[in-house]
Amino acid sequence: MHVTCEVVGQDTHDLEVDPGATYGDVLAAVGLSTQEATVLVDGSPVPDDRPVDADAVRVLRLVQGG
Repeated sequence: MHVTCEVVGQDTHDLEVDPGATYGDVLAAVGLSTQEATVLVDGSPVPDDRPVDADAVRVLRLVQGG
């Protein structure tokens, strides 16, 4: 499945995810963990264990730097 993933304030990634992939897998594909970012579908956060069902998502980093 093709997913366009916009990391807010950074880059946009075109990803190919396996059937059954979760939004946590999308975060991992862009180099982020579930503790530092959340995935938004149509402006609403989705659980990281939910299967990917959207072709475009936004990723909002919750923690940056350190």
